[in-house]
Amino acid sequence: MHQTRYLHSQEELQRRAKNIRAVLFDWDGVFNDGWKDIDGGSPFSEVGSMGVNMLRFALWLTNGVNPPAAVITGQINPHAENFVKRERFHAIYMGYINKPDAFGQFLRDNELKPEEVAFVFDDAIDLPVAKQCGLRVLIGRPAGQLFAEHVIARGDADIVTANSGGENGLREATEAVIGLIGDFADVFDQRAAFTEPYQRYLQERNATEPRVEKGKR
Repeated sequence: MHQTRYLHSQEELQRRAKNIRAVLFDWDGVFNDGWKDIDGGSPFSEVGSMGVNMLRFALWLTNGVNPPAAVITGQINPHAENFVKRERFHAIYMGYINKPDAFGQFLRDNELKPEEVAFVFDDAIDLPVAKQCGLRVLIGRPAGQLFAEHVIARGDADIVTANSGGENGLREATEAVIGLIGDFADVFDQRAAFTEPYQRYLQERNATEPRVEKGKR
């Protein structure tokens, strides 16, 4: 059985995780297997969605504020846009072939430093952003072993998932980061019990009005 790969010591990863204030995601190959429908859309899994929500809640518990959350994708994708609106992310940046342009905007919009961002990604177009972020999770896949080793050799990933985007790799990624941030059991137990802190987090999250930014292709 393949397992999540942690590329640094537990102490080093926890040090990096301690600085994280925001979460950023690629879409295709992260929330799904990368296949598209005839309209250019690609869906998501509720298993991954729950993991993303729990990661945001874990950061809320740690930092006391609703963490900025966004999707950056090179394509115009209605599924991604609808997800961001449903889950009340802060923004989606679509159609950005040069992703650092969107990343810079995300940092400016939320007054963030690059090292305060955790990034979940899967492919070459993401590497210029991954290079800058404080905690980087690469979604692994059997068909991309050489690419994964290339990313590791570049020093552009801190964690590599055993599962692909189409096999709940996003859930694996979010659970790995939650485990580094704080008390994993407490995060999920509070959601299960629908505690008062979780309700306050949810209220703050749902008050967010997502921004939809479209780049020039």
